[in-house]
Amino acid sequence: MGATAGRRRWWAARPGEWAFAVLGLPPALLGGAYALAALYAGVLLSLTVVGLPVVAAALTGARALGRPHRRLTARLLGTDVPDPGRPVRPPGVVAAIRSALTDPVAWRTLGYLLLRLPLGVLGAAAVLLPLGALWLLGFPLWLRLLEDGPHPAGPLDLLAPPLGLAVLAATGPAVRLLAEADRRLARHLLGPARTQQRVRDLEAARHTLLSTGTDRLRRLERDLHDGTQARLVAVALTLALADDTLADPHPDPDRLRTLVDRARTQTDRTIAELRVLTRGLRPPGLDSGLDDALPALAAGCAVPVTLRLDLPQRPDEAIEQAVWYCAAELLTNISRHSAARTAELTVSGTRDLVRLTVRDDGRGGAAPATLGTGGGTGLAGLAERLAAVDGRLRIDSPPGGPTTVTAELPARL
Repeated sequence: MGATAGRRRWWAARPGEWAFAVLGLPPALLGGAYALAALYAGVLLSLTVVGLPVVAAALTGARALGRPHRRLTARLLGTDVPDPGRPVRPPGVVAAIRSALTDPVAWRTLGYLLLRLPLGVLGAAAVLLPLGALWLLGFPLWLRLLEDGPHPAGPLDLLAPPLGLAVLAATGPAVRLLAEADRRLARHLLGPARTQQRVRDLEAARHTLLSTGTDRLRRLERDLHDGTQARLVAVALTLALADDTLADPHPDPDRLRTLVDRARTQTDRTIAELRVLTRGLRPPGLDSGLDDALPALAAGCAVPVTLRLDLPQRPDEAIEQAVWYCAAELLTNISRHSAARTAELTVSGTRDLVRLTVRDDGRGGAAPATLGTGGGTGLAGLAERLAAVDGRLRIDSPPGGPTTVTAELPARL
């Protein structure tokens, strides 16, 4: 959706943006008036006993007024702002007042109401610009209709129509720019505090990792029970038959050789299956660091990969593992989906940051929810895995390519 919005013409305001400019004016006026009244009352009563309780009540009310603005922004502008949730009020009047006065969400919502007031007025004025453009376009005609006698043509008659066309052409960009300003304002001031959002993101990432780990353990348990255990039972039965053959006073050498060969084949298959099952538990080669693990990973890619490594020091073990999984997922996507001829894998770092960049010359069009190796993974799952170690993923994949995916992680947890 972001790529589509980026390709949209800069003068083409959406219907929702026009509707927001009209329907958003009353809430902007009411919210702005409330914020101004709250600040005026707070300053006026700041030196009295009731000053702080009044400010605390005003902040609580401002926090509640952010809810309809979030809904309006989501429905008309298509921007979902997370609900910061209800504040935890401690028991006791003094503690509740202190909590309200130190609530960052309430203060930021109050600031939003103040800034939304001029933006709302400007948005409503932008919607009325076509009327002014219509008046300018017909300016010579309006003068002739209003005057009784002939009207000599003047410079204003010549300048008014082009000016009207300019105003009409500027209406769409003005509405869209104001709508974008409202989006940014809502995202920065109406959502949860940065620390609160960080806690939410880490909780979501932890839940995703726990769910993924539980699913992998269940799948491993099922594979061990249904596959490997059955193979080991078959080996035991074959060895039991060989033991019975040896117990015979006159054992058949051909039968014994056949049973031993069968047991050896079954054992080899079981070992191969165990290697497959345990391959994802610990990336091979990471004991020696990414310098040894990534070349082996790049060599196994179906597309020729140019590898560049520049790590001044080894990151933490969890960071190394996340980088390896990220590189493996991206190279697998290139092999399966990109139709690329070449790829580049670059890992660089500083004392505090590790940056992984994977680039290919394929067809492009990669989106977070479309690519993956199965099992509900993909770029979205990769972003969740990185978020668990405080990393982030950036995707630049226009249709037609090239695709560049960058992962940034802290070097230390």
